[in-house]
Amino acid sequence: MTQSLEGGCICGAVRYRIDGAPTYAGNCHCRDCQRAIGASVVTWVGARYPDFHVTKGEITYCSTSPGVQRGFCGHCGTSLTYGGDAWEELGITAASLDTPSAITPESNVFLDHRQPWQPYDTALRNYPRFP
Repeated sequence: MTQSLEGGCICGAVRYRIDGAPTYAGNCHCRDCQRAIGASVVTWVGARYPDFHVTKGEITYCSTSPGVQRGFCGHCGTSLTYGGDAWEELGITAASLDTPSAITPESNVFLDHRQPWQPYDTALRNYPRFP
């Protein structure tokens, strides 16, 4: 059975679909994600690039470091994606899914950057940086 997840931005200008099972799901505590998203932690769900389809509108991209692009809605600013030039997978913000509860984070990364007031699940795979 093929899994399909859908999501989009808050204003509805951008919609997407992920065909196939996610490749990963994890919480990122890095300082770059904190600043880009405006939250202390961001949950990402991974998809192979061929499995990610924009079904409405267009994602706007910003290069936030060499070879890395963050995608967002150019109308409302909702953060949607995170990808790199040489990456085989695209990160999609789990909170932008229509059903965020469809995924379960498996790990926490960049715990070295975690805000001291942000709790985290110690039962997950936990890494001080990116493994």
